[in-house]
Amino acid sequence: MIVIGLLGAIALIVIAAINPIEQANRARDTRFKADAGQLISAIDRYFAANNEFPWMTETSSLTADSALTFVSAATSSIGLCLAGANCPGDGYLISTNELKTEFRNRDFIDATTAMEKIWVGKAAGASASVYACYVPLSKSERAKSENLVNLTFDSTTGAPTTCTAPTGTWTDVNSCYVCLPQ
Repeated sequence: MIVIGLLGAIALIVIAAINPIEQANRARDTRFKADAGQLISAIDRYFAANNEFPWMTETSSLTADSALTFVSAATSSIGLCLAGANCPGDGYLISTNELKTEFRNRDFIDATTAMEKIWVGKAAGASASVYACYVPLSKSERAKSENLVNLTFDSTTGAPTTCTAPTGTWTDVNSCYVCLPQ
């Protein structure tokens, strides 16, 4: 009985040290970071090949200098999906082979809250970067407060504005984001 009790105590210590929830959150953050990077690369390749961004293809009034306020990556103007519920078909980035069709099956496409989505935006100006942002779930990513931003652009630098990390529970309303490029 003593040995079983000791093994149980050791198992609890190991589980507490590993923290499976934090590990799952880190894995999700790593996946979102990779997806955001692929999305930015695909948008840049699309621009290089077509001399316009996917949202310019959909909305003719926009130019390369136009700003794009942050919108969900699942929005048809970003180029992953056609307009409609549940991403009914391939958008510009997939139909031009900048991204694989499987990219439409990512969990951020059907997300219902801001914390589950990847957001894409661009400041005004032809040389302004395109940003892809997500809410980090892991404590280690949230602790890097110098990397956290709001989904608004600084008028001087053209980069997303710095965010002060919430002290309590992170919600859709007060969340800070990690953006690529950093």
